[in-house]
Amino acid sequence: MSDRAPERAGQAGHLGRAEHPGDPGPEAAASLYARPYAAATAGFAAVMFLTGFAALAVVPTLPAAVSDLDGVALYPLVAGCFTAASLFGGVLGGSWADRAGARRPLVAGILLGVATLVVSGTSTTVWQLAAGRFLDGIAAGMTAVAITTAIARAYPGRLRAHALSLMSTCWIVPSLVGPPLAGLVAGWWSWRAVFLGLAAITVLPIVAVLPLLRRPGAAGAEGAEGAEGLAETAARPPLAVAAAVSGGAALAQYGVSGWDPGRLAAALVGLGLLGAFAPRLLPGGTGRAARGLPATVLLRGLSSGAYFTLEAFVPLLLDTVREVPAAVTGLAFTGAAVVWAAANWVQGHLLEHRARHRVLAGGMGVCVLAVLIAGVGTLPGSPAVTAGAALVVAAAGMGVAAPSMTLLSIAHSPPGRQGRTGGEMQTAQNLGQVVVMGVSSALFNLCLAGGGGGSGGAGAYTAVFALLLVPCVLVVGLAGRAGAGSGSD
Repeated sequence: MSDRAPERAGQAGHLGRAEHPGDPGPEAAASLYARPYAAATAGFAAVMFLTGFAALAVVPTLPAAVSDLDGVALYPLVAGCFTAASLFGGVLGGSWADRAGARRPLVAGILLGVATLVVSGTSTTVWQLAAGRFLDGIAAGMTAVAITTAIARAYPGRLRAHALSLMSTCWIVPSLVGPPLAGLVAGWWSWRAVFLGLAAITVLPIVAVLPLLRRPGAAGAEGAEGAEGLAETAARPPLAVAAAVSGGAALAQYGVSGWDPGRLAAALVGLGLLGAFAPRLLPGGTGRAARGLPATVLLRGLSSGAYFTLEAFVPLLLDTVREVPAAVTGLAFTGAAVVWAAANWVQGHLLEHRARHRVLAGGMGVCVLAVLIAGVGTLPGSPAVTAGAALVVAAAGMGVAAPSMTLLSIAHSPPGRQGRTGGEMQTAQNLGQVVVMGVSSALFNLCLAGGGGGSGGAGAYTAVFALLLVPCVLVVGLAGRAGAGSGSD
């Protein structure tokens, strides 16, 4: 592909317009709130706000829940099965959206998400809690892919970046209010009250939102023009394969939490399932970063794996080595959420005419800086909160890079395939988190076990952050292969 092609205003500013000839012209794309799009915008925003609030409020209560259920040893499974299950949910939702439009999997994901809160909140064993989190992961995967598919079909190219920016903005208030409010409820009352209370306060507003999603065009109801015929003939990965990959991811996450024979066996089985079946859920050529969609999918996995591993290890460093108060760490997360949304707005409004692969490279360049800052934060002479700043800087980079990858994937997807593409992106994101987190955890434990942790274990964190530079730099270097005009090799 010529590097100059995506820089044209007609391609960079209206990404995907050429691939979707049925899109309205610029005069119809003036605003997300214009008459043709108002119902879709209101419905999507409400869904993202409510599901975001539930997702962010639940996570801080999990340690208390597993402790109360005498299942602390299984905490890695409870915490990790959500990500593993969302991999299956993404494939299920994407396949369903291509067959019948995005509305049905979106509605099913929303309602299942409410039901899983009840399953978790009434848990009598840690295994029931794990089952609730697993079902919640399926619901989250379905909802995420369905919304991405719906945005691809409901809006013309120019408004897609604006819509993705709005979806990110809808998480600001939940990120500010959800975790501390959930902590107060769990402390004053019970962790069960968090789950059951969320189910009670979200079910009625979500039921009220559902009619908005039934309006024509509100959720890309029957797909783009010509999608039906393509959907009938498109090859879709068997759901059994997705289930095997999801189970493998859960086993791998459980396995890296310790060194006993049982966990080692679980890790080996999980990795075997991932190696055998994961390639069947990804586009051909993903492993070699073939130009176009395969490269875009690979970059999603690398970037999300690096970001979420950084997000996991920085708070641990602040707590165990730098002894930073939990409230300060919480402020870093709050700042990261706000900065992510701000960066998302910038990419959707100020950078909309730039070549998307270059916006992606720039965002991941900022993530490289964030990882370096985290590394500096492990040094004894640096200010204790230095590593916390890395979370904010990384959020700025990913707030630009993540929606750029989504838009590139839409540009590479013909009508009738957006759902499957969304599932592939979701699969890559979750696999990236499992693999990068697993390798980083193994390196971390190896450094500690070998006495290479340094002062207070800081050396082990330094090794992890050095490792995270690899996927970040790879994304910067390979971003050009995901350009909007790229074809598959």
